[in-house]
Amino acid sequence: MYRARITGLGYYVPERVVTNNDLKQWMDTSDEWIQERTGIQERRWIDPNTEDTTSVMGVKAAKIAIERSGINKDDIDFILFATLSPDMYFPGGGVRIQDLLGLPTIGALDVRNQCSGFVYAMSIADQFIKTGMYKNILVIGSENHSGGLEKSTRGRGVTVIFGDGAGAAVVSRSEDETRGILSTHLHSEGVHAKELSLIGPSTGRWVDTIMEENDPEDTSYYPYMNGQFVFKHAVVRFSEAIMEGLQANNLTSEDIDMLIPHQANLRIAQFVQKKFKLSDDQVYNNIMKYGNTTAASIPIALTEAWEQGKIKEGDTVVLAAFGSGFTWGSVFLKW
Repeated sequence: MYRARITGLGYYVPERVVTNNDLKQWMDTSDEWIQERTGIQERRWIDPNTEDTTSVMGVKAAKIAIERSGINKDDIDFILFATLSPDMYFPGGGVRIQDLLGLPTIGALDVRNQCSGFVYAMSIADQFIKTGMYKNILVIGSENHSGGLEKSTRGRGVTVIFGDGAGAAVVSRSEDETRGILSTHLHSEGVHAKELSLIGPSTGRWVDTIMEENDPEDTSYYPYMNGQFVFKHAVVRFSEAIMEGLQANNLTSEDIDMLIPHQANLRIAQFVQKKFKLSDDQVYNNIMKYGNTTAASIPIALTEAWEQGKIKEGDTVVLAAFGSGFTWGSVFLKW
């Protein structure tokens, strides 16, 4: 049995910084209001005058991860691309990654699990590596939220939260049983699907229907979030996913050297940190700078934590996410 190990990390965020005060040009809000509810101070939004798209940002992050892994890009034999905001309705963004990186005609799989996308993708990579099917898998989380947000007072509950960016990891085969992914744990609860969703355009609400109705009050084509409902479920499911991993690996919270939570809301992360009695040195948050970048949030935060020397060889690292679907899960690694 092979072990799957992260051998390279990289991230990319757009240069355009949008502060909480900047948002006041579109909506009735304040820096204090946003920070109190989310912990966010600023986020990155794509400048429409640049080349950046979901796939382009993914490629920029991937190039850094591949270089750091020490392998040639042609050694990548599979792509896992997690996003809720692909460049186009179809095809998915994974094939764009293959093309833009100039990779051989390898397989590319899109993972549409939103905030849990990177965790799900890492679990898939783990299985492919362990069975011996692939040797080096490129796992990317990338999001372009800014173009689809309702920039008005009506939409502020969602708009102030989200940012753009991408993170990437090279997951490689290893015969060292002391390092790599220890276990992954995935869950879903579709009964709450509409509590955090984007209803249309979709096959259930096509563009012609939306245009024909021409309803100025129609918000179906903007993201919707039942904030308090999502928060209450998130703190429970985050905790369950972490506890499940601890039990599966005969660990306690004291064994966690670094928790990288999905950057959904700083208040959620702080709740989980307090529940497991983790110190500030055991948890890494960067939502203050980037907002919620959905599938990209964990790889961006993981890369930053590693770059800053907060993750060292032999550390037990936990990735945990909760989001739309509802979906949630965790990944336990020995670095």
